[in-house]
Amino acid sequence: MKHIGSLSLVLALISVPAQAEMSELRLGVLNHDISFLGHGKEGGVDINAEALFHSPDFLKPIWAPRPHVGVSVNSRGDTSQAYAGLTWTYEPIQKVFIEFSFGGSVHNGELNTWDADKKSLGSRVLFRESLSLGYRFDDHNSLSVAFDHESNANFASSNEGLNNLGLRWGYRF
Repeated sequence: MKHIGSLSLVLALISVPAQAEMSELRLGVLNHDISFLGHGKEGGVDINAEALFHSPDFLKPIWAPRPHVGVSVNSRGDTSQAYAGLTWTYEPIQKVFIEFSFGGSVHNGELNTWDADKKSLGSRVLFRESLSLGYRFDDHNSLSVAFDHESNANFASSNEGLNNLGLRWGYRF
C-alpha cells in the first residue's frame, strides 16, 4: 500500500509515553467511506486497532476523557490513517456505553484528485470525530458499533471527508 511507511512513522511519533497505562484495546472492521453525510467514493473495509489509556488527573475538569491512539488500514489500498485524541465515555445503564471522541488524524489518501474513485481530502492532517454505542459482556469484553468522520473542516480548498461505520471488539484490562 502506498505511504504505509509514513503511517508507521506517524504512529511512532504519536505513541503514548511508556509511563501511560493502557486501559483498553479495541480491534474492529469498518465499512470504508460510507455515503452517510457525504458521497462514498472509496471502497473496501478498514482494519482498525485502537488503544485507550487511563485518564490523567489534569483532564478531570473536562469530564476525564481517556487519551487514545489508533490506526485504520484500508483493505483496497484506499485511504488509511493514524489518529489520536480524547474519548469521553457515558454509561446510561449497566453494561451499555455511549462514547464520543475528538482528535486528529494523518492519512495517506489524495489531497486533490480528479479520480472518481478517490476522495480529495485537501490536507494531510484532518480532524477526527467518532461516536460509538456499545455493550459490555463482562468486566473485560465489549462489542460496539462505531462511526467515525474525518475532514479538514473547510480549512483547505478540497474537503470531501471520510465516513466509516463498523463493529469493534474491546478488551478492558
